[in-house]
Amino acid sequence: MKYIIILGDGMAGEPLECIGGKTTLEQALTPEMDRLAKMSEIGLVSMVPEGMAPGSDTANLSVLGYNPEVYYTGRSPLEALSIGVGMEEDDVSFRCNLVTLTEDASLPYEDQRIVDHSSDEINTRDAGVLLEVLKEEVLKPGFELYRGTSYRHLLLWKNGHEMELTPPHDILTNQIREYLPGDPMLLAMMKESYRVLKEHPVNLKRKAQGLRPANSAWFWGAGKRPKLPDFQEKTGKRGVMISAVDLLKGIAAGSGMKIVHVEGADGGLHTNYEGKAQAAVRALLDEGYDFAYIHVEAPDEMGHQGSVEKKVRAIEFLDQRLIRIVREAMDASGEPYRLLILPDHPTPIAARTHTADPVPYLLYDRKRPENGAESYCERTAVQSGRWEKNGYHLIEHLFEY
Repeated sequence: MKYIIILGDGMAGEPLECIGGKTTLEQALTPEMDRLAKMSEIGLVSMVPEGMAPGSDTANLSVLGYNPEVYYTGRSPLEALSIGVGMEEDDVSFRCNLVTLTEDASLPYEDQRIVDHSSDEINTRDAGVLLEVLKEEVLKPGFELYRGTSYRHLLLWKNGHEMELTPPHDILTNQIREYLPGDPMLLAMMKESYRVLKEHPVNLKRKAQGLRPANSAWFWGAGKRPKLPDFQEKTGKRGVMISAVDLLKGIAAGSGMKIVHVEGADGGLHTNYEGKAQAAVRALLDEGYDFAYIHVEAPDEMGHQGSVEKKVRAIEFLDQRLIRIVREAMDASGEPYRLLILPDHPTPIAARTHTADPVPYLLYDRKRPENGAESYCERTAVQSGRWEKNGYHLIEHLFEY
C-alpha cells in the first residue's frame, strides 16, 4: 500500500457574496477532487489546537502526526533545519521576511503601513542581493542572517531571547507601530533596514517595473531548536517531502524524511505543479518510498493577497495539474494506495490571514471506495457529520490499511 497527502495550503475559506455565497473552493472548477469525493470519506478536521496561533507551522506538524502542543518550538527553527543552519541549545532563530512598507517621507518608520508581506513574491536572486546589504550594513554583533527562498529568510541570534512577534501577513494595510518588537536591537535593525533598502538599486528597478519594493526586514516566528521523533520510526513508513517552502522542508529534515527538490517549484501561483506530481509518483513507484507529502503554497499566498480570482485559479491548477496527474499515474500502476487531500488551515479572502477553523478533508482508498459526497468543499464536509478534533490523529486513520 502507498500513501499520499496532497495539501493545498490555506485552500479553505469562507462564503463570499461576490461569488454567490460560495467559498473559493466551491467556486473553483475541480473535476478531479469532485470525482474522488464521490468515492471517498469526507469530513472536517481541526489541525490547530485550541489556544494556539493558526500558523502553517502548527497545522502542518499536526497533518504529519506531531502534536503541536508537544513538539512546536516556533516557526523559524523548523525553517533553520531546512536551510541547514546549526542551532545551539541557547540560540534563537527568527523568520526574516522582506516586506513592502509605505514610503511616506512625512512619517517616521513606526507610522508606515505594511503593504505586502512578500514584496510581490520577490525572486530569490533579488532577495539575495538585498540580504548581503543587510549583512554588511544592518546586522549587529551576535546576529547571523541566512538566505532562504523568495521573501522568506532567517535571522539567528546567538544566546538570544525568545519573544512573541507578529506575522506580517496578519496585519496587512495596518500601521506597524503597535506590532514592532520590544527588543531594542531587533527594532533598530528593522528601522535601519528600511533606511538602506528603500533606495537600493534593486528596489528602484523593481518600482520602475511596477513591482513592490522589498524595503524592510520584518522579524517574527522566534523559537529554539526543535526535537521531532523520526517519522519512519514513528509510523513505519519511509516518506518524502515535496514542497517549495523552507518550513515544510524543515519539518521533513527534523523528522528524517527525504526532501525532494523540484525545479521551478517556488511557492507561487505559477509553481511547477506537474513537476511536483511527477516527483511524488517517481518516489512511490520507482524509488520504493511508502509515503509522499506534496505541499502546494499557492492557495495560501493568493488568500493573503485577497484575490478571489487568483485563489480560485490556484485551486484549479492544483486539481488539474497535480492531483489528476498523481491519480492517473497511481491508477495506471495498479498499486493500491490511499490518498488524503486537505488544507492545513483556512486563509479566507476577507481576512487575508489564517484562521483556526476546521478544514475539509477527502480520504480516498482505491481498494475500498465509499459512498461519498457530490463534491469536495467546506459545505459537504460539514454535512458529513464527521469531525476529528485532534488533527494530529488523522494520519493514523490514513495509515490504518
